[in-house]
Parts: sequence; structure tokens; C-alpha cells
Amino acid sequence: MTETSPAEPEVIIPNLNRRFSGITSTILQVVPHQRRVLRMATVGYPLACDLPRLGWSELIRATRRAPSNRASVVFHARRNIEMLAGLVLKRLLGCRLHLVFTSTAQRRLSAWTHFLSGQMDTLVSTSPRAASFMRRPPEAIIPHGVNVAAYQPAPDRRQAWREGGLPGERGIGIFGRVRPQKGSRDFVEALCEVLPHHPGWTAVIIGQITPNHQAFARELKHHIRACGLEERFCWLGQVPFEEIPRWFRRMSLVVCASHNEGFGLTCLEAMASGVPVVATRAGAWDVIVREGVEGYLAEPANRASLAAAIARALREGNLEAMGLAARQRVLAEYTSEKEAAALVALYRRCLGAAV
Repeated sequence: MTETSPAEPEVIIPNLNRRFSGITSTILQVVPHQRRVLRMATVGYPLACDLPRLGWSELIRATRRAPSNRASVVFHARRNIEMLAGLVLKRLLGCRLHLVFTSTAQRRLSAWTHFLSGQMDTLVSTSPRAASFMRRPPEAIIPHGVNVAAYQPAPDRRQAWREGGLPGERGIGIFGRVRPQKGSRDFVEALCEVLPHHPGWTAVIIGQITPNHQAFARELKHHIRACGLEERFCWLGQVPFEEIPRWFRRMSLVVCASHNEGFGLTCLEAMASGVPVVATRAGAWDVIVREGVEGYLAEPANRASLAAAIARALREGNLEAMGLAARQRVLAEYTSEKEAAALVALYRRCLGAAV
């Protein structure tokens, strides 16, 4: 199918956060499917895809002259700052926008978030649990999905591990920015307890260390040195987005240790790669992961619980069979194609077009 032109955009995807995040990953995985059937553009910081990018003046001109045969142009916000930008464009500058907001947070929302979301034309949530924190019920619940073509199992995981050039025979990884909320300390302390009993396994930490968390990372490295396990841990830092699927394929187990999450794509990316997971009961992970089938669950912010779940996976788990089950789970329920199709149907309802 030929991709449509963004000359008169039907959907605007704002990206008003410079840093790569789970929201950025979500956008990058669903947009390629959506733009095959809709005219789309982005505004704000560049995205690592070929979605056309508009300047603010271009956006204002394009949305002021939106074709009269449809209600408006969809502006899909996923952050508070993007909701605010949409309101300014619509209410103060007269842009013909239909404002959509997706809420993933599974925590008490601020009064500011409630105010902004109350001004939106359409609300979306990614799970019933996240929806329960919204003052106004969402019009749709659309779970996140992942690109199962990009995230797929390695033909030979042992060979893929060797190609990564890391020590040891198998990898157990954690993906995401290094900070307390992501469970980085829990992962390090749990692995310092578990690794001495499992020769051949290497802990791999993939994710950015921001300046305000440099001291935190140094504390973790000091703890590893004190345990005499420096050679069993590899810190890769932030890797390019296009390289992330390759690193998932190299792992034999992935740990998702966050204290809280909105939805949590990391778990799905690992599972789509045919890798079993140990995940905390954060975000949607305890809905996605079935205990002993695709992985094991642990309590958030609980190092002992996480260590016990990892030890159980390494001791009892049939990791190859669990990885196959994990891949099948994602194919059945959590693909980016399914998420994109549901959002396209929502956009078309917003635009007043036949679905």
C-alpha cells in the first residue's frame, strides 16, 4: 500500500520530550502502520523515523485550513506538556484540532493532569487499571503492542550472545534508564546474591545514566566491586534504538524491575524476542506475564522477592520453552499492528469518517 502525503495532515503526533522514553518507543512502533492509511506528521523534537516533521507555524497554517469535509485534525497527546500545547493551539490560536490524550499512569494523578485531560475531546487508556485512576472514564482502552518483526527470536541464541562480544555463556539483562524507580539497585543487589551460584551467566545493564544519576550508578558499581563480581556485570550505557532488538535477542533472561510503570513495553519487547522474563507487579506486567509460563513475578521495590524470582527462573525454569510461550503470547495479544489498527479506528471516529 502506498503511503499517503502529509500535505494536509489528518493526524498530528507531538513529541515534546527530548529524551527517549517508553512513550517514544510506542510512537515509533505504531506510526509505521498508521501512516500507510492516514496522512500524519509530527511536531516538536525529531523522531527516529521518517514521519514528516512540521514547524509550529506550519502546523498552525495546516490546521487552520483543515478541509471542511471533516471535523478537524487529530492531535494525539501522550504527555501533559502535549495536552497543554494542544489546548493553546485550539483555544488561543484557533486551530481546528480534535484533542486526544492517552493515559498510562497507574498512580494517583495530579490535579493539573486531571484538569488538562478534562479539556480533551477524547481520552484513551492502555489498561483497566490505568483507567481507574482517571477522573473521567476513557472512551477507549487500547493496550500497547510491539513490533514483532523487529523484536523476534534469534535463530541461535548462544551464537547471538557470542556475537555480542561479552564474557560468559548467557546473559541476563535489564533495559531502561539507570535510576532507582526502574529497579536498578534491586537488579544489581539481587544479581550479586544470585550470580555466584550460577557460573556462566553475565548481568547486562543497558540504558542511559543521566547526569543526576551518575552518583547512584557509582554506588551500584561500588557494591558490585565489594562483592567481587566486576567481571560478571557489563554496563553498555545507552544504545541506539535500532540496536535494542539485537540486544534483546542475545539475552536468555530479561528482568523488568520497575517500582511503578504506566504500561511497560520492555517486558513485551523481551517476550516478542522469545526471551522469558522476571517482572515486578508493576504496570501491566502481572496481566501480561503468567507465572511459570512466560516468566516469574516479583513484588516491586523488594530485592529479596526479585532475587528469589530470578533464582527460581535460573534453577527451575525451562527457559527455552518459556521463551516460545512468551513469543506466542505477544503474537496473540500485544502486537503493534493491533494497537495501530485500534488507534486508526479511533482517529477515524474522531474525524467523522466511516470506519
